[in-house]
Amino acid sequence: MDINSKTMKRIMLIACLLAGVGTATRAQVYMARTAHVSFNATAAGSPEKIEAVNNEVASKLDKATGRLGFQVPVKSFKFERALMQEHFNENYMESDKYPRAEFDGMVSNIADVNTNNDGTYNVKVSGKLTIHGVTKEVSVPGTVTVKRGQLVMSAKFNVRLADHKINVPSVVADKVAKEAVVTIESALNVVRK
Repeated sequence: MDINSKTMKRIMLIACLLAGVGTATRAQVYMARTAHVSFNATAAGSPEKIEAVNNEVASKLDKATGRLGFQVPVKSFKFERALMQEHFNENYMESDKYPRAEFDGMVSNIADVNTNNDGTYNVKVSGKLTIHGVTKEVSVPGTVTVKRGQLVMSAKFNVRLADHKINVPSVVADKVAKEAVVTIESALNVVRK
C-alpha cells in the first residue's frame, strides 16, 4: 500500500493532536506533600493555648473530576509544649492505633475554577472526614487561589471532638473546647508524567 505525503501529514497531525490531549488530561492532577493543617481547641477562658500545626500533609486534586483527598499523619502535629503533644498522641488521638486522619471527597463546583486565569474562586467541598477511626460526612466552603499555574486551596471549619469519639477528661474540660477550629492551606502543583 502506497501512502502519499499528504495522507502521511494528516496521520502525523492527528497523532500529535492525540498526544496533546493525553498530556492535557494528565496535567489535570495537582498534588502537595507539605500542605499546612492547624487546629485550635482552646476553651474560652483557658490559661493555655491548645493548638498545633502540621506541615507534613499530603493532598491531591483531580481538576477534571473534582476529586479531593488529604492524608494527615497525626503524630506530625507540633505543639508549643512537648507534654501537650504527648497527651494529644497518647490520650486523645491514640496515634499508634489511628496514625492518620483523612479526607476523601469532591469539590462540587470545580468547573468554576479557571486554572488559566489567576484569581480566587469560592468552592464547595463535601466528603468523608475520618479522625480517630470515626468517619463523618462533612460539607465546608473553601477557596482556590490560582497563581501562575499553582492552586492554593484554603478552608476553615469546626470539628466536634465528640463526633469522633475524642474524650476530654473532666480535669481538663475547662481548657479544651468541645469543637476544634481546623484551618487548611495546601499549595498544589501540577503532576507531570
